Amino acid sequence: MDLQAVEVANAIERRHSSRVPFDPKGRIPDGDLQRILEAARWAPTPHNMQNFEVVVVDDREIMRQIAAVHSVPSEAFLRENYPQLSFSEEQLRRRGTGLLASMFPPSWRTPDAKPQECVDLEHSFLGHSLQSTPLLLIVIYDSSQRAPASEGDVLGIMSLGCVMQNMWLMATALNIHVQILSAFAGKDVESAVQRIVAIPPHMRIAFACRLGYPSALLAGYPRVRREAWEFTHYNRYGSRGPT
Repeated sequence: MDLQAVEVANAIERRHSSRVPFDPKGRIPDGDLQRILEAARWAPTPHNMQNFEVVVVDDREIMRQIAAVHSVPSEAFLRENYPQLSFSEEQLRRRGTGLLASMFPPSWRTPDAKPQECVDLEHSFLGHSLQSTPLLLIVIYDSSQRAPASEGDVLGIMSLGCVMQNMWLMATALNIHVQILSAFAGKDVESAVQRIVAIPPHMRIAFACRLGYPSALLAGYPRVRREAWEFTHYNRYGSRGPT
């Protein structure tokens, strides 16, 4: 494997979601931010529509206003999140998918959790995530446009995922930590953030990501993936090897 392939593979394998406090004084260098935005620029989009914009937030007062937005997990999230949880590292490794339950607040870890029980300030999602974040990127798109003949704009949504992955891999290559915040796309949070950063009504929030450097040593946790042979089929579904 040549050096470039090794570097790409290394970034792919190191990429992960950093659910830890960031150093508020750990400012992202302007040059690195531009490299991350340049990576977004080259993401594939259907018909080269490039239907996305990026709002860069590094103003502490604006960050404080966003962090103060009332946000709780929806009932659907809590209900559908629970089956993805493992309650021990052994269980997680055995399953090969999902997350450790300990990554979530205790009030989120029961099969019958209710949103009203998950509103304690200690675990206010946006407040907890953004209180020490030096840089926030909000990716938005024009909801009045769609990829040609793409029902539900499936191709457009795929391209937004490509934008996310490009930025994430570049940040990883630069040793900048990232956490994707999908809560920004929730109706109530989205409306509040649109007002705070003056996003036009026809523009929707796809996702946001916080970037920074960990303020303390990272606690290790197992990262699991299925083996390639477990999801690979040759010529016919169910055929696990080359014919």
